[in-house]
Amino acid sequence: MPEDTSREALRAQQDPVFFNTFIEKNKRFMMSCAYRAAGRFITESDDEWSVTMIAFSEAVKSYDIEKGDFNAFAALVIRRRLQDHFKAHVRYRQEVPLDPDDETIPAETPQTAVRDEIEAMQQVLAAYGFSFFDLVKCSPKAGKTKAACAEAVRCLVAEEALAAKMRDTRTLPATEIKKRVGVPQKILERHRKYIIAAAEILQGDFPLLAEYIAYIRQ
Repeated sequence: MPEDTSREALRAQQDPVFFNTFIEKNKRFMMSCAYRAAGRFITESDDEWSVTMIAFSEAVKSYDIEKGDFNAFAALVIRRRLQDHFKAHVRYRQEVPLDPDDETIPAETPQTAVRDEIEAMQQVLAAYGFSFFDLVKCSPKAGKTKAACAEAVRCLVAEEALAAKMRDTRTLPATEIKKRVGVPQKILERHRKYIIAAAEILQGDFPLLAEYIAYIRQ
């Protein structure tokens, strides 16, 4: 697999159309690199995501086979660019904030508690057959969609029987949720992973991750 990725990186240098495909294909890899460098989950709305995307593009454009495996090379470039980004902001902070929405956390002092919660959540979500980092693609963006997903999550949190069924079957009880709160089937299917993860976070011992989705309780 790494060799295939290295070949694809070289192709992306010469083919602008494939370059865009290559970027899209490797979003999960970039998100993973950003998480390791920052010590916290990065979303596509964060400044750090823009830094990560630029760094990955830089890695593609400057890569040659003598630099070894592309993934390792790209991870190094991303880490260095994010470290530069954090250092540029750290002088404005006297301490590491606990607010998960804060975008100025130095790489040298990652939020260990958040990292631990993410690792624990990874174990929970593995039972459902997906990863914490899959949430990047399936998280709702539009206001109406976010509201619908929040309604579905609240339904799961409020009704223990539904939550128990979800855990027993390792699937989202979409039919029951639709009957109870009227969330469209299409939204439930498209954002299934997000709804499951949000329900598990709010019902489990994940206080810091819960801050990311605090709007659901409102």
